[in-house]
This record gives sequence, structure tokens and C-alpha cells, in this order.
Amino acid sequence: MFPWKVLHVETGRYLHGGAQQVVHLVTGLAEHGIQSVLACSKGSEVAAALAGVAARVEELPISGELDFLLTSRLLRLAREEQIDLVHLHSRRGADLFGGLAGRWGRWPVVLSRRVDTPESRLVCAVKYRLFDRVIAISECIERVLRAGGVPASKLRCVHSGVDPAPFEQPADRGWVCREFGAAESDLLVGLVAQLIPRKGHAVLLEAMEHLRAGFPHLRLILFGRGPLQANLREEISRRDLTRQVQLAGFRPDLPRIVPALDLVVHPALAEGLGVALIQAAAAGVPIVGARAGGIPEIVRHDENGLLVEPGDSMALAAAMKRLLTDEPLRRRLGDAGRDLVARQFTYDRMVAGNLEVYRELLEPRAIRAA
Repeated sequence: MFPWKVLHVETGRYLHGGAQQVVHLVTGLAEHGIQSVLACSKGSEVAAALAGVAARVEELPISGELDFLLTSRLLRLAREEQIDLVHLHSRRGADLFGGLAGRWGRWPVVLSRRVDTPESRLVCAVKYRLFDRVIAISECIERVLRAGGVPASKLRCVHSGVDPAPFEQPADRGWVCREFGAAESDLLVGLVAQLIPRKGHAVLLEAMEHLRAGFPHLRLILFGRGPLQANLREEISRRDLTRQVQLAGFRPDLPRIVPALDLVVHPALAEGLGVALIQAAAAGVPIVGARAGGIPEIVRHDENGLLVEPGDSMALAAAMKRLLTDEPLRRRLGDAGRDLVARQFTYDRMVAGNLEVYRELLEPRAIRAA
């Protein structure tokens, strides 16, 4: 058991993959005796998700990436709570202003980096001085940071994780088909992602046009929300795919839905890792993914899925066709996905990896203080 208190900063408003990881990290750390204080935006879903968990939640007024007062708010909160370490989980200004708060308060500062977008060497040289450790959620992100000049001594790779148990339940195919107006004989394909350009929805819709004639019973369900919703609805109509493609919005019951899918597709143009892919693998569903960012770390080609080049709709359609016409192959890849998650992508491994970083920073301080 570790008698430490950690200030976590997560400024995202919605309970997407990164925020889900924060919820499970805080919950897991409590089992090791670590107290957590979460600073988040007012009205955020992560605050509601942590209600009743062993953590104090402080909802702050955060006005965007240039909210310069965020540093003073975090500094005040950290001093009031007598924290031992600051852990920053999001950008939107939280990295810069949270890092400054940590430095001024003389606490160790950890940043979790979840995106693979490169930053200039100048930005890296200035910003990453604020952090004692940077946790990359994929090896790809770690490589990007090294290329930007972040010292290897600061970098640690800790993959995101999931609790496999909810996704290992028997597939309720009949309920899922009724829920989405499909026939049980239909082939069900899902994409679980925010509706934003880099997730590759446009590439997938183009692939669906290539597949339409040969797969009249193919149904694509797009799970998620975001600014592209209206554009995607128009694009689906323009491509005459309204019978094949459905926008399902955000669904909190994915553990009941995903196991009943025949295939999960993730054609992202850039991706840090992809929690939805870990969930699909845990459910035993084969995956077709783009060879972008950290996706190849969870989608192993010909092991638990197939990989294609980002933006190549013809290759995407061909990979989907290969799996949709080969049920034994789908079963083999799906079984391998379950094994892969159990070995490398559980919450326990994710919590242990973060805890090890805390120990690197806090145990030497405790020895010096003694």
C-alpha cells in the first residue's frame, strides 16, 4: 500500500477513451492505497463517472486552451489537498498550465500523452521541461516524442487497458439485431470512434460503395458522436448508403453490442492506440485497421486482424471482403484477440505501469526526507 495523494487533471468534457482510462486508473490506484483528487471541467462526464469512487472530484471553470487562470486554480487545489504528485491526462491547456502549477508547487509532474501528433522540436524543448515523466500510451507515441527531442530518460510506455470481463459475455445477437433493425442473417460491421476527420469515416464509406454489390446483407453501424455527424449523414445519403449504414450515436452499452458484431473496422488516419480496438479484441471480434499510429500494436496482421494502408479504400474493402467471406478465419482471429488482451492490455497492467512511474519519482523523495 502506498500513502500518496495524486492530483489528476482531465479537462475533456466527454467520457471518450482517454477519460475512461482516467476513471479506471483512479479506481485501480485506490486499491493500492493511493488517494486521488480529480480536477476536471464543470459538468464533465468524467466527474459523474467517478461519483462514489475513492476520489475527490473538483469541477473547475475552464474556458479553453488559453485559460491562464487554470494554473492558479490547480496550484490552490493542490496545496489545499497536500498532494504528492501531479498527473496530467489531457491537453486543452492542461498540459502547459498544469505543468506550471506542478513546477511552482515543487511536486513531481507526470504527463500522459495519448495522441501521435508530432510537435516541433522547439515546442518539445520548452514544454517537456515541465514534466518529470511522460507516459506514452503506445510505442508509436514514444517514438514521436523521441523524434521531437524529448529525452528518453523521461519517457515510459504504458499501454491503455480494458476490463475484458464485460466484453467476454455471450453475444446477444438477437437483441442487437432488433436494436438496430437488422436481420440475424445480416453481416454486422461496427466502427467505434468520435465523429472527427482523422478517424477515417470517409474512407470507410467509400469502401462500403465497393462492397455494396457483392454484400447486399452487409450493415455498417457507426458508434460515436462529434462535429462530423451532419456531414456524415449527408455523405451517406449522397452515396446512396442509407440502407446499409446507420449512425448510432454514443452507446454506453457497448459491452453488450460489440460481441455480437461480425467485424470491427478502424480506418483512422492517425491514432494514439485506440481503446475501442482493445475492447473489440477482448470481445473476440476480428478487426480491420489502418496501419497508422499505435493501431498495429493492438491489431496484429494475420494474428487478430488485418492491416491496410491509411486512406486506401480499395485495400480496406478487400480486407473486409476477405474476413466477411471466411467465418473460420474470423473465429481464429477473434480468439487470438482475446488472448492478446489478456496478456498485454488489461486495466491491471495499465494501473501497475502508472504506479511504477509514481514509485520512480516518489520513493527517492521519501528516502531523502527520512
